[in-house]
Order: sequence, then C-alpha cells, then structure tokens
Amino acid sequence: MSVSKKISESMKNQSWIREMFELGNLLKQEYGEKNVFDLSLGNPGPEPSKEFIESIQFILSNPTPGMHKYMSNAGYLATREAVANNISEVFKIKFSSENIIMTCGAGGALNIILKSILDPHDEIIIFAPYFPEYLHYVENHGGIPKIITTSDSFLPDTEILKNAITAKTKGIIINSPNNPTGIVYPQSNIDDIGATLRDAEEKFGSTIHLISDEPYARIVYKPNKNPSIFSAYKNSILATSFSKDLSLAGERIGYVAIHPSHSTSNELTNALTFSNRILGFVNAPALMQNLIPKIINSVIDINWYENKRNYLRDNLIKLGYEFANPEGAFFIFVKSPNPNDVEFIKSLLEYKVLVTPGSGFGKQGYFRISYSVEDWVLEGAVNGLAKVINR
Repeated sequence: MSVSKKISESMKNQSWIREMFELGNLLKQEYGEKNVFDLSLGNPGPEPSKEFIESIQFILSNPTPGMHKYMSNAGYLATREAVANNISEVFKIKFSSENIIMTCGAGGALNIILKSILDPHDEIIIFAPYFPEYLHYVENHGGIPKIITTSDSFLPDTEILKNAITAKTKGIIINSPNNPTGIVYPQSNIDDIGATLRDAEEKFGSTIHLISDEPYARIVYKPNKNPSIFSAYKNSILATSFSKDLSLAGERIGYVAIHPSHSTSNELTNALTFSNRILGFVNAPALMQNLIPKIINSVIDINWYENKRNYLRDNLIKLGYEFANPEGAFFIFVKSPNPNDVEFIKSLLEYKVLVTPGSGFGKQGYFRISYSVEDWVLEGAVNGLAKVINR
C-alpha cells in the first residue's frame, strides 16, 4: 500500500461536509444546477466588496519592489501592526505586532497553534457539536481530541469541562459564532470557562490554552455580540481568518493573536512562527497580506445573511422543525424528525436537497443547513423539507 494506514483510515471517515458537496456536484451534472438545492457547504455567499476589488487592482497596478518575495515567517510587519491596531480597538486590550502571526486561513492558524503546544498524547478538549476538521488538526500533531457535550442550548457546560480536564490537557477549542449551530456564546459563559481553566492550571501546575476559532466573529445578528476570550483569560489564543467576513475563503488569509499577557507570550510567538515555516505554510500569501491593511475595517453586508436566516427560520417553524435560533454565522442546526439523521438526509436527496448530518459534527439526530446560498436554492430546499416532514 502506497498510502499510510493513518491517512487511509482518516479518508474513510472524511468530512460529511465535503462528501455532500461532491455529491451535490454529481447531482448538478445529472439533473442540472437549477434542479439541485445544495445547503451542505459553508461557502460565503456574497461576492467580495467593491473596496476589495479596487484595492487589489491598485496593488497590482502599483507594485512595490519585492512584493512577491519571501518575508518573515510571521508576516509583514505593516500587516501585523494593522491587525494589532484593529483588534486593540475591538477587545480594548493593547496588542502589538509581536502578538500577531499571519497565517494561511484559520485552518493554518489552528494547525500552527496545535503544533506549537502539543506533545504526543496531550489532550485538547472539544465541545460537540464541533467543526469536524478539529479532530484531524489535533491528531495531525500527536494530540488526542477529547470530546465533551454541550448543554441543551449548545453552550459549553463548565461543570462537564471541569471534570474533563486532566494533567494531560493542553487546551480547549471553542467556536463562536458556532459552526454548525449558529449559536453565539454569551460573555458570561466565556468568563466561567476562564475561571474554570484558572482553577485547573492551579490544580495541575500546568498551562492550559483557551483557543478560540472565530472566522464568523463579524457575522453576528443584533442584538447579539460575540464574546471576548481576552477579557476572560490571559492564556488565550485567537485563530481567525478573513474568509467569511470579507468573502475571501479561497484566498487563505488569516492570523493568530496571542493575549499580550500570556504567561509565555514571547516563547509562544517564536514557536508559532517556527511552526508556520516547518509545516510548509512558510508565510501567509504575500498579495493578501499587502491588501489586508487597506480593507481590514471592511465587512460584507450582514443583512444578506440575516434576511436568508429569517426566511429559512420562519419556514422551518411553520413546517414544525425544531432548532436553536441561530444568532450568527450562516448555519441552522435542526433536530431531525427521524432520530437517524443519515437516513433523514437520504430522504431529502429524493427531492435533490442536500444538507449535512449532525453525525458529521459529533451530534446525532440533527442536520446542518448552510443558508449562504441564493434565494431560489432556499425556496427549493424548503419545498423538499416540507414534503419530507409531511410524509
């Protein structure tokens, strides 16, 4: 066998999200794109802003010498300073360029974090339901993902967290606004997590990182507000990207931000920079790094997503589906009328409707809808959802 046993096994259990996306492509080829209603993949819906187009055209028309060459593995100083200034305003804590490492998206950010903090068999706690790639990211670096449940409202339960932490715990991963539920964690919940981790650090005499994956942080519907990990806990690390809030998912540009008061801030910065190189990322894309300072305060039209959420939410309620109200991102996590969520999504396929089973997110009996699609896709999907639940 030319492929490793580990990768071969992982491929058998690869993401339901990608599996449904590929199935959707096959169905579109067979039945025509307008006859397939694909709600499986979290691709940002709107096109990038006019400001993005104008800025990138300006950069390409006015290149600076060496613009496409290697730079520091942490990224351009000017870009890191722009990010530091931006998040200093957001979180009301003073960040410097030394606290920022530019990365190949949030996925690259999470991988360099885990590479930097994990020894073999160390544990990372993950709350279910979760983004499925978290498991692979942890295992990539010899760690063990430790899955624990959330509350009935999909919020982290600090009592369960407390009992899950051991001497091998190196960190926990949280995700707000959450994929797959769309839930925004309240600040009080994050404050409780911070207190729990401080107690655990004292108990075990170790450093436990609060790692927050936040690519949807600026897609939050009023009156909700995304919480701050930095006000709750000093050994916290933010992993994020511009993929969703600027509709740049394919450009792979993001960053890591370390709390300025982290107990080993300088050591961690050096480790993350080193990991960026040895994992083969080397550095975040140069063109995008040149662009970010010009558009860092931009954000796509949140109303585009909120209107679709409202349409889908109202129709699901009328049809009798049960779900927690999504407060951000662009997902609804719906309770399956059939406890076997995989069987249920197969019944939706009869009407060319594609959703992702909750099993793929570590939560059986549910399915995820991504509503970052055109209106006609939502309308066709609602028609199929109505037929299946009525049947």
